[in-house]
Amino acid sequence: MSDNLFQTFLDRFPADKSRTFLIERDGTERSFAWLLDRTGRYAAVLASHGVVKGDRVAAQVDKSSDVIALYLACLQLGAIHLPLNTAYTGDEIAYFLGDAAPRVFVCRPAHIDAAQTLGAQNNVGAVLSLGANGDGSLNDEAATATPITDIVSADKDDVAAILYTSGTTGRSKGAMLTHNNLGSNAKTLHAAWGFKPGDTLLHALPLFHTHGLFVAINIMLMNGGKVILLPKFDADDVIERLPQSTVLMGVPTFYTRLLSHPQFDKDVTANMRLFVSGSAPLLAETHD
Repeated sequence: MSDNLFQTFLDRFPADKSRTFLIERDGTERSFAWLLDRTGRYAAVLASHGVVKGDRVAAQVDKSSDVIALYLACLQLGAIHLPLNTAYTGDEIAYFLGDAAPRVFVCRPAHIDAAQTLGAQNNVGAVLSLGANGDGSLNDEAATATPITDIVSADKDDVAAILYTSGTTGRSKGAMLTHNNLGSNAKTLHAAWGFKPGDTLLHALPLFHTHGLFVAINIMLMNGGKVILLPKFDADDVIERLPQSTVLMGVPTFYTRLLSHPQFDKDVTANMRLFVSGSAPLLAETHD
């Protein structure tokens, strides 16, 4: 039996794949069927560029629902997802490409020329682009691709993702996270935080950090539940959508900014079941 994390998610998806998985900021709803189709198409594109089990796929792209599909496509192929902070400079990207040796690098459309140069210098097999509005060569190729449905078998100790450390004591180091690391973490938090099928997560975190992708999104994939995806944290946006949500995951700054907002009150949070704060210490007075 395969321990591929993608299979674990798939086993927990609702039987009715027309159900909503994600709601975009503009109100567009994405179903589980959409997610599976987009994932399968991305997997086909990556495979056409030579990606096989164990290959790395690096991505420095703006937040969008497509980023989740790209992550799942890597898992489906048994490849290793390598999300990169959107603030990294060219020199930093050159280091990561040289160190991780990805088969494919996915960048923002506006950065394609520089990315292709860096890719050529670091023996990257292919450079593709993906924009937050659905633009870019990855989606161009996916539009005509036949979705892959097979899931590559993976052992629980196979690497699923690499996250680079902050590099405070030297050069950033790639931390290897296995299918079991990510799966057991998501299952444990899903149980500890009491997630139910009716939960709706308000997502305002980045998708290149552990918290935003491997905690928030993984839990909701485990839950077969609904995500409201915001491009970034904006207090007005968050307050507008809290009444339709039951869970918010954030960093301490989210909560200090909400507390200072005149519209943040008991009525706005009446539907909320859980607030999570992570990634940095939360002051006791903010918690209180």
